[in-house]
Amino acid sequence: MTALSAIFYFLSQHSILALPLIGLFWLGVGALLARLTGRTAWLSLGIFGFVAAMLNVFLGSSVNAVFVNAFGVRGSGVVTSARETSSQLNDQPVWAYDAVITTADGRDIKTGFDTMSISLYPPRNEIDVPPTGERFVIKYVPGFERNVAVMRDESPFGKRLLVAEARIPVDRAANQLAASPHNAGFKTEYREALQTFLAHYGSVADQELVQHYRAELAGLR
Repeated sequence: MTALSAIFYFLSQHSILALPLIGLFWLGVGALLARLTGRTAWLSLGIFGFVAAMLNVFLGSSVNAVFVNAFGVRGSGVVTSARETSSQLNDQPVWAYDAVITTADGRDIKTGFDTMSISLYPPRNEIDVPPTGERFVIKYVPGFERNVAVMRDESPFGKRLLVAEARIPVDRAANQLAASPHNAGFKTEYREALQTFLAHYGSVADQELVQHYRAELAGLR
């Protein structure tokens, strides 16, 4: 697994550099098979390699996160510095980060990533980078510890993001009810939103917020 981890690390961290390498690799495989079998159709693997290389630019870090989650062990990490680069992603500057990870056996290892290459698990269409100085949960494959997947839903920063997202339907239902306090449908929607939030996040959200929501729910009853 160490060798695979190193390969996935290279593909996710250096996706642009990997573009021609992936294409040439599959073209070479196709040429070899064509020579061994006498069937030139194998040369079409070069097209597959080109497509795979393009997909790796967008999905390489997500594939790496899935791999590390499946075969890695848990540790923790801290972002030690953040700096803006000259590159852009979706019209926003790309940031580069230095980090120190602590392995399960207590070793400290330096690593780094940027907003284009960070491997986040579970994969989503959002780039959530841990705040500088705050410890977060990671997974890594022993033997190549620099390749890490940030376990965002298990980390404090990720839990805060989940709670903030979960509050949106609660706040919307509360505002609806405030606009029309006697609307039975709005009252039911607010009650259900509160119940859903408390069932999923009552143990991880800020306890003042939890107590407030429980009081609101009791008032609706």
